[in-house]
Amino acid sequence: MLALLGGFLLVVVGSPGYLKCDMDDASETHEESLGEEAFDTVNSSIVSGESVRFFVHVNLQVQPSQAAESELPDGCGLLHTSRKYLKLKNFEEEIRAHRDLDGFLDRASIILNETATSLDDVLRAMLLRLVHKPDNTESDCNLDLLMAVLFTDAGTPMEGKAVHLLSDTIQGVTATVTGVQYQQSWLCIICTSKSLLKRHVCISRLVRPQNWGENCCEVRFVILVLAPPKMKSTKTATEVGRTFATMFLDITFRQKLLKTRTEEEFKEALVHQRQLLTMMDQGLTPSLKHYSISSICIPKSHQPLQQKDFFPVGKGIREDFARRFPVYPLDFTDGIIGKNKAVGKFITTTLFLYFACLLPTIAFGSLNDEITYGAIDVQKTIAGQSIGGLLYALFSGQPLVVLLTTAPLALYTHVIRGICDDYDLDFNTFYAWTGLWNSFFLTLYALFNFSLIMSLFKRSTEEIIALFISMTFVLDAVKGIVKIFQKYYGTSHGNHNADHISVLSLLGLGTSLNTSFHTALNTSLLANPPELTSVSSRSAEHSSRETAVLSLLIMLGTLWLSYTLYQFKKSPYLHPYMREILSDCALPISVLTFSIISSYGFQEINMSKFRYNPSERLFKIAEMQSLSLGAIGSAMGLGFLLSMLFFIEQNLVAALANAPENRLVKGTAYHWDLLLIAIINTGLSLFGMPWIHAAYPHSPLHVRALAVVEERVENGHIYETIVNVWETRLTTLGASILVGFSLLLLPLPLQWIPKPVLYGLFLYIALTSIDANQLFERMALLLKDQASYPPTHYIRRVPQRKIHYFTGLQVLQLLLLCAFGMSPLPYMKMIFPLIMMAMIPIRYKLLPRIIEAKYLDAMDAEH
Repeated sequence: MLALLGGFLLVVVGSPGYLKCDMDDASETHEESLGEEAFDTVNSSIVSGESVRFFVHVNLQVQPSQAAESELPDGCGLLHTSRKYLKLKNFEEEIRAHRDLDGFLDRASIILNETATSLDDVLRAMLLRLVHKPDNTESDCNLDLLMAVLFTDAGTPMEGKAVHLLSDTIQGVTATVTGVQYQQSWLCIICTSKSLLKRHVCISRLVRPQNWGENCCEVRFVILVLAPPKMKSTKTATEVGRTFATMFLDITFRQKLLKTRTEEEFKEALVHQRQLLTMMDQGLTPSLKHYSISSICIPKSHQPLQQKDFFPVGKGIREDFARRFPVYPLDFTDGIIGKNKAVGKFITTTLFLYFACLLPTIAFGSLNDEITYGAIDVQKTIAGQSIGGLLYALFSGQPLVVLLTTAPLALYTHVIRGICDDYDLDFNTFYAWTGLWNSFFLTLYALFNFSLIMSLFKRSTEEIIALFISMTFVLDAVKGIVKIFQKYYGTSHGNHNADHISVLSLLGLGTSLNTSFHTALNTSLLANPPELTSVSSRSAEHSSRETAVLSLLIMLGTLWLSYTLYQFKKSPYLHPYMREILSDCALPISVLTFSIISSYGFQEINMSKFRYNPSERLFKIAEMQSLSLGAIGSAMGLGFLLSMLFFIEQNLVAALANAPENRLVKGTAYHWDLLLIAIINTGLSLFGMPWIHAAYPHSPLHVRALAVVEERVENGHIYETIVNVWETRLTTLGASILVGFSLLLLPLPLQWIPKPVLYGLFLYIALTSIDANQLFERMALLLKDQASYPPTHYIRRVPQRKIHYFTGLQVLQLLLLCAFGMSPLPYMKMIFPLIMMAMIPIRYKLLPRIIEAKYLDAMDAEH
């Protein structure tokens, strides 16, 4: 915190080539004279991590105006000064802190008792020491060039009249009531040069204090850091300088260095200081006991779950209700009433949700119509989606979560249909009993606070499952377009007799967790019934190769347009408000555009449309008394497995939506939402409508659509961060209402949406969902140059080899999920939730045997 009274700050002051100040080691008695103000009655001179910062002075240079040189006084020019904070190096978490020091100790360049008095002479002596080292590899290094780069007058046309100041330095400061006071006894100078091959560090101790200008009145230590420009983000000159600057910030350490007589004693003092800083970051140093808790970073202790955590019954639900009910009115008024309105964002997000929910709903309605022989059709699926979405939007604890029916749920429906056919059972009744047992178990999970178990899922585990789901969207799109080519491109005429495809075989083509469209499309869309497709007056050859090529172009065009519009907010074109609207409406615009192109621009080419059969009765309650006790018991077994899927899916997706980086402030409600899901699916089961639960990636994408995002730059890398999110119920409420009104649009114009558009939608959803997936980012590191590595928390805290090991182990777990989730055997897919639960002991028992626990925790950390 900048204004901490007496808190140490580390300053990289711009161009204090000749810095001056009231403080130094001789005058560092002034630091001690600050007494209680400076250290808050702390006995140790080591400063806590939160109270110390760095200012970095970057790109200090003179830029004279040659055109006006004749009109200005001699030597007049422009001086650009820039300052910024640098965090203290954390010797406990950042592995480069130890490696920087170890590298220096291995090739130590230490000058003790330097007699030179001018800064130029001191730096030249340090450069000579580096050049003349026995192990020096910089054979082509130009000493004069390096000297010139250190100062701001390098390359200036004003011979002998340039401002001779250091370009880039790091210096320690202390924040006081009256302002900022510099530590003047040491100076860290950093420099990058293309002529260098590797990093170099040299430390010089002067015989007597030197006055080198403002804020550098009595310098005794000079630290020179040189590095090539193309370096990994954790190995730059600034990062190395930050390591040594953190060590020299301690006055006791500097006084100890003044007493050393040999290089070995100097090195021992450095090693001892590293140990002290490491202990301080661990919170183990006894002399730090007087620091305030907020000033020292103490790692959180994660207590294992105990039996008492699950009692009393309903405790979690009561806490969720108490947390969310006070802000319930704000869920309707935020962004609508007040100064900060977001009506436009709400409208565009509602349209995005409408299309993102409607299309998979229709697809699964068509699939259910196929596998249940019309018992569950498109109309019932849309009605169930609308009713369930409305109830969840009105009464849920986290309304940003989006509910959908998914491929695993369609798989259970298919299994239930098969059991009913084999044992001559009424499908609607058996389906209802299975749903009721599912809701019963979900109610037990909610009452006994079982959602606490989801805290065992680490970020890495969640991202494995999330990436698996994203992969299935890509695979579904590829398989779908391959099917089209197999059907149309390989023959001269469209094979219209191969319309009927086995539901079981289609389910085995890649149905998996949340592959929200693939099975439906490959079943009911590939069927291409003539009465429900665009019938051209031309002959069947127009449905052959032209159909395949056009389908590929429509799919890629949908992906291109949607993703281009999604990224349009980063472009310089149009007004920022218009760019944001186009980005938010990327999905609706692309779907409508290419649906119109396909249906009207190429009417002579036959394109498949959705299967649709109207319902006889939309709301019909199942006859619950018609089943025997044995059949009800069988339904209980299926209901238990189904409840495991619901439990993991609902809580996992809610956890991804509530991730800390999303900065949600109104709180969570895992237990209450699980109970609400049980209630909603009870009604859906009784009326023979498809079950629904939280869907990925729709829920995180919904959060992202309502977020205010800023772009920030760190060490040359641009990254996006969420500033805040509009936590509202209006978007899901509006989307659910629109889905309900879509019943009026059946069969036309909804049947004009061709399946290649949906394949493009798959690719768009997959592409946008992996944006913030850390596992995908670490996989991409294998293909990147180290100089392009982003300065993420795990890059700073974990050795590169350990990062790649961990990524490889995650890939193996991902392959395990694929083996079960994409198995052609339906019953293997039914135990898929158990495989996901098995990832908990893998993370806690197996991985720590391969990679140290501290590195695992660092990569699972949020930042």
